[in-house]
Amino acid sequence: MKIIAVIPARYEASRFPAKLMQILGEKTVIATTYQNVVDTGLFDEVFVATDSEIIFNEIVNNGGKAVMTGQHETGSDRIAEAVQNIDCDIVINVQGDEPFLKTEPLKQLIDVFKEDDNQEISLASLKIKLTEKEEIENPNNVKVITDNNGFALYFSRSVIPFHREISYTVDYFKHIGVYAFRKHALLQFSKLEMKPLEISEKIECIRYLEYGMKIKLIETNFIGVGIDTPEDLEKARKLIN
Repeated sequence: MKIIAVIPARYEASRFPAKLMQILGEKTVIATTYQNVVDTGLFDEVFVATDSEIIFNEIVNNGGKAVMTGQHETGSDRIAEAVQNIDCDIVINVQGDEPFLKTEPLKQLIDVFKEDDNQEISLASLKIKLTEKEEIENPNNVKVITDNNGFALYFSRSVIPFHREISYTVDYFKHIGVYAFRKHALLQFSKLEMKPLEISEKIECIRYLEYGMKIKLIETNFIGVGIDTPEDLEKARKLIN
């Protein structure tokens, strides 16, 4: 299998505009993310997919690979356009605002497909257990619930499941927005119309569930810093130092 990573990158993020061009250590956030993905050694090629000339030039001028795309509502739609003419079997979508992603969780996603002899899985992603009440209730943390085989039942910014039976302990999981697609599934995804649940929650992987597709979730212990706000950026700067 030829495996590539693509990092979707918007300049005008709604909650924190230009966050990918903020300085993190000695580089910008997007350049840091790109180099960290390259350094894993897991991929045949790594690309940034963007509609911003500023981000495109930032990557290319630093020796990286970037693809210009049109404007899209979701990162997966952007990646689908970027990979149409790229020869590959598996596409890993790494979020541009997750600069500290490590090798092991990416390898776990790739292994899902290497072990899928019948090629039944179209999409895999990551989840991590949440324990702090503040983190569980934070709408910036997308929660996910799965069935007994690890396939997603639903994603939400709300607290799911609702803990009504207080005598029973329930686990909460945060969805980490790193996806691994079979290329043909990704291209199919991009042709599907957004449905009400995805539009309401602003969570792109809900589109798969609304069309009856399966998403395999792999639990990881990886703890990174997703940069959604200026406060997150300060946390990331402390971490990198």
